[in-house]
Amino acid sequence: MAAEYNATVSGRVEVAPGLIILRVVPDRLPFEFKAGQYVVLGVKASVLRVEEAEGESEPSVVAGARVDSPRVDSRRAGAGAASALAAVAGTPESQAAVDAQAAAIAGAAADPDRMIRRAYSIASESRADEYIEFYLTLVLSGELTPRLFSLKLRDRVYVGPKAVGVFTLDKVAPGKHVLMIGTGTGLAPYMSMLRSELVCNGPRKFVVVHGARFSWDLGYRTELTGLARHCRNFHYLPVITRPAEDVTWRGRSGYLQNVIASNAIEEETGLPLTPDNFDIFLCGNPGMIETVIAWAAARGFVRDKGHDIGTLHTEEYW
Repeated sequence: MAAEYNATVSGRVEVAPGLIILRVVPDRLPFEFKAGQYVVLGVKASVLRVEEAEGESEPSVVAGARVDSPRVDSRRAGAGAASALAAVAGTPESQAAVDAQAAAIAGAAADPDRMIRRAYSIASESRADEYIEFYLTLVLSGELTPRLFSLKLRDRVYVGPKAVGVFTLDKVAPGKHVLMIGTGTGLAPYMSMLRSELVCNGPRKFVVVHGARFSWDLGYRTELTGLARHCRNFHYLPVITRPAEDVTWRGRSGYLQNVIASNAIEEETGLPLTPDNFDIFLCGNPGMIETVIAWAAARGFVRDKGHDIGTLHTEEYW
């Protein structure tokens, strides 16, 4: 049975150019999930893309996330498909990827009602039943996000039947503290965790280290700064990578892996960053994740492996 629209856009907030917070209301509420999980979001190929989007004939890969299907604009049938294949030729993509792209181009041209879907981490509180919130970045060459960014209030969308994923606080042993490290929209699952599980001034410490290129790209900054001001057990460390182009910024700068290695967590919390004290969650840029994994492994942190729960947890769908 083909997927059909089953939710309505109820809110859209532009955080910065290319960054939005999107809220959708499923037709059936409540929508149950655990903080940290993700769900599929989709629209039909017939939905127009934002004007600044690149041609869909160009292949792209979203690092660290579920990859959008190969691109096509249903308004460009025939010759557009041929030019799309020519654009792929000579790139490092495998023949299988090229064949898949050709099939998608032909399929979308023939079926504008094809549902384009991708998994996104949920940012809203798990106990709330008014809407589901997503924190999205625009991929100009993408198939789905240029359509999501064109949505308006009361537009219809598709939401998967259930949320899934094991990137949750269930993995953290009682009495341990939580370090959440993320780049860009990798902050989304942490917002859900904080909104759902943070007990202000409680015994468990929560630390969020969030990185972005510029200060205006630090989504949820006002909310997180407020939490840090009012909750002694919550610490927020925003970091930007391009301070020379952000002259008003007075906070930390550099790559997150360097901030973690600089003893900033110890200074902020007064606790050694060890597996006995903390579990580490990682979400976002794959390069950051791999670097932090190597750094943490050298200090005794163990990554999850199958059903064996470690002290180092990673998420791909953000």
